[in-house]
Amino acid sequence: MRILHYLRVYREFVNTSFSEAMTYRLHFMLLILMDLAFYAATLGSVSFIYDQVETIGLWKREEFLFFVSFVLAIDHLHMTFVSPNFWQFSFDLRTGKLDFVLLRPIGAIFSIFFRTVRPASLVNIVVPWGCMIHYGMEAGLPSWGWVALPALVLAGLCLYVSLEILLSMSMFWFVESMGINFVRIQFQRIARWPDFVYGYYGRKLFTFVFPVLLVGSAPVRFLFDPTDYWPLVGLAAAVGATWLLTGVFFRLGLRAYESASS
Repeated sequence: MRILHYLRVYREFVNTSFSEAMTYRLHFMLLILMDLAFYAATLGSVSFIYDQVETIGLWKREEFLFFVSFVLAIDHLHMTFVSPNFWQFSFDLRTGKLDFVLLRPIGAIFSIFFRTVRPASLVNIVVPWGCMIHYGMEAGLPSWGWVALPALVLAGLCLYVSLEILLSMSMFWFVESMGINFVRIQFQRIARWPDFVYGYYGRKLFTFVFPVLLVGSAPVRFLFDPTDYWPLVGLAAAVGATWLLTGVFFRLGLRAYESASS
């Protein structure tokens, strides 16, 4: 029953977001165009590189573009269902509006990071998923891979969001926390490239310390070679560790939080 309660609350969050988005229709259309331009630039840059070389690491054009499409599919879900909330969290901390969020009779982290949806991004779902299917067919993805693909995308998204929420806990200790969001965006950019393009120390840092490289590389490596499953195990472990740390830092952050009533 508790899950049904949260689903009903989330339905109201979605309805509110759609109502607000339809109020500003020009902004709605511009967001769609912005996302399309981003997808074109990301895929086009990789395609341009392969006009100059035959392989990058062990991957040919189709394999690399499948990876990019896989990450864009994660990014699409992230931009649609989660991303706007990080900017709102920063605003609520500065203004003291977090007080009203904490008073709601549902989990605070759920209410903070999942209350706003961006409907404009949802319109473009066919682009990243269509590209992923197209390049997956060209790369010769096996039949079991197609079955596992949705779950692996959600696994990558789960780690992606978990790491960002953990990073956002540091906003409690900053007077001006907008900069944390820009740090978060830089980590997103790192995750959009496979792990083998980075040097030894960079790969270790972003695999074991702040494991953003596992977001896309772990699932795609497993899809191409099912014996290469240890990064996927690391992804699952990273999600568990991240949520444990998030709980700890959220409680510590609330003690440091100076609310509007302080």
